[in-house]
Amino acid sequence: MPRNHTHDTAALDATAQRMADAARNVILPYFRRPDLSEHNKLAGGYDPVTEADRAAERAMRDILAQERPEDAILGEEYGSTAGTSGLTWVLDPIDGTRGFVSGTPTWGVLIAISDDLGPFYGLVDQPYIGERFIGHHGHAQMTGPHGQATLRTRTTSMLGDAVVFTTFPEVGTTKEGAAFHAVAKHAKLTRYGMDCYAYALLAAGQVDLVIEAGLQAYDIQAPLALVEAAGGIVTDWQGEPAHQGGRAIAAANTEIHAQALAILKDAMS
Repeated sequence: MPRNHTHDTAALDATAQRMADAARNVILPYFRRPDLSEHNKLAGGYDPVTEADRAAERAMRDILAQERPEDAILGEEYGSTAGTSGLTWVLDPIDGTRGFVSGTPTWGVLIAISDDLGPFYGLVDQPYIGERFIGHHGHAQMTGPHGQATLRTRTTSMLGDAVVFTTFPEVGTTKEGAAFHAVAKHAKLTRYGMDCYAYALLAAGQVDLVIEAGLQAYDIQAPLALVEAAGGIVTDWQGEPAHQGGRAIAAANTEIHAQALAILKDAMS
């Protein structure tokens, strides 16, 4: 369904990039610091949060309070703030905190902007590598050590030629894990542990599929907008919208999406 109004994407992008810059400046001094402290948010499991997560979200919220006070906010660390404009900024200050506390440069800052139809702008930033991926309205680009480049997803048409990513080998529940591995056994290569960076690689034409479960809205909205702007497709495991979280499959194109989706549906039935 087409959007019934347009957005000043240039102004929104300028604000988002200032937010990403602020988050970078806050987070990097914490990364690989030997005295970094963390708090486990998950009873009976492991879901860490650090002061870097909280400080980065505060820095981004401070910019929104100054520049976009009429917009709503949904953030991982500080929850929801109501707005009146019809726009919502969806923030994950460090997606992949497990990677962050392990010293791997595969975590990222996620910024999405959504309206009543879902996210139309997505930014994925990897501060340590210095890569920033941005997608909106069919335009996707990145900046990084190699300069600036336009992003376009791959044209792989057969699952047997595909590279598939997920964050955890278990994926989710036992049934969800079995469904993922039913897809993965047909793929050329399966890799794990990239968090949001996997979606950035998908948008950049490096991989073909990212399949995950147990996501929150702030985990998926920025990657979803980025991948779709680069020519890919993102749905849940039934082919329905995925921007509220849960199970998601991001694919480079409709052909590879259809093949993987059919296996997931069959495995989950």
